[in-house]
Amino acid sequence: MVLSSPIADTSSQTFATVAVRGLSHWFGTGTMQRQVLQGIDLEIRPGEVVLLTGPSGCGKTTLLTLVGALRQVMEGSVRVLGCELNGSSRQERQLLRRSVGMIFQGHNLLRCLTAEQNVQMGADLLPGLGYRARRDLAREWLRAVGLDDHLSKLPHDLSGGQKQRVAIARALAAHPRLLLADEPTAALDSRTGREVVDLLKRLARDEGCSVLMVTHDPRILDVADRLVRMEDGRLWASEAPVV
Repeated sequence: MVLSSPIADTSSQTFATVAVRGLSHWFGTGTMQRQVLQGIDLEIRPGEVVLLTGPSGCGKTTLLTLVGALRQVMEGSVRVLGCELNGSSRQERQLLRRSVGMIFQGHNLLRCLTAEQNVQMGADLLPGLGYRARRDLAREWLRAVGLDDHLSKLPHDLSGGQKQRVAIARALAAHPRLLLADEPTAALDSRTGREVVDLLKRLARDEGCSVLMVTHDPRILDVADRLVRMEDGRLWASEAPVV
């Protein structure tokens, strides 16, 4: 895939939210070492929604975790929100993650906290907000994902789809500049899944948030500005979706 240079205009420079070049990654060591990513090049602009498709085990989630600063970059360049992750310190990666929303299939909700409290953890990342403002923001996002009547429920009282929606609301409550989502509609029915991806699309459009979403769901491909397909650890295609 041929990547363009960062776009510049006469008043200011606008750089890609994500710029990946020559990214390769391995798991294991010695005779057990296996390469999972091979020379990945990818660029995502502010406000762009990119869907990443491909068979299970081809490296999609590994790419997401590297872009999200959850793994150390082994080879190549991964530049996210202006921060180069190859060679970055743990402190630099932690600071970057405050601006990155992440939605993974495991939900990762704290079992001892209610739905409202879990979502408020996202709002806690925003500077200058008092407790009441953070609580109200959490309630607003839970309402946006259809869970305004589940504020006080603990995760074990929620279905898989409801937990997924809480995780989505938590990620959005932090007003991220980049949102990474791994199969966010997998546990949702068609109506709720559509509402969620439409919400992500509005976030991208209204706030300039870039979205990189892994999906196998053919029902939501139309929300993408661009579709990227991965096979055997390589990106093979980048194209506009067929609407």
